[in-house]
Amino acid sequence: MLASSHEPADSPSGYQAVENLIARYAELVDDGDFAGLGILLADATFIGSGAPVRGREAIEKMFRDTLIVYSDGTPRTQHVTTNLAIEVDEQAGTAVSRSYVTVLQALPDLPLQPIAGGRYHDRFERRSGRWCFLERRVRINLVGDVSRHLRQAAAR
Repeated sequence: MLASSHEPADSPSGYQAVENLIARYAELVDDGDFAGLGILLADATFIGSGAPVRGREAIEKMFRDTLIVYSDGTPRTQHVTTNLAIEVDEQAGTAVSRSYVTVLQALPDLPLQPIAGGRYHDRFERRSGRWCFLERRVRINLVGDVSRHLRQAAAR
C-alpha cells in the first residue's frame, strides 16, 4: 500500500492521529498544562457549560480560571476517555469522534473517586498534513464532588 503524496510514509493514519489528539487533551489537563491546551485547541472552538471559547489565549485562560491547581502544578485528576467512536474521511481530511469521559480525583485528604462523567463530541481537520481539533463539545451529565476541582464549585 502506497502512502498518500500529502503525508510522509511514517505519519499515523487519520484514525491514529485523532486518537492521539484525544489522549493528548487528557494528558495536558491532568498535567495542569493549560498553555499546552491552548496550543492543542488553538484552531478549535471549545463548547462546555459556558459560552463557547475560541483561540489559544482564550482557551488557556478558560482552563486557568476554571480548574483548581495544587502545589504539584496539577489538578490531581485523571481523565479516562473510553468508548471511542472515530469516523475519518481521509480524502476530505476531516474526522468526527464521540467518546465517554470519566474524571477521577485524589488528594491527601480525599480518597480516589470519580467526580464527573460525560461525553465528548469532537470535530477534526487535516491542515498542511497535520490533524487538529476544530471543535470539542463537552457534556457532563454525572457530577460528583467537584468542589476541589472547579473554582466555581469551591466558591459555593
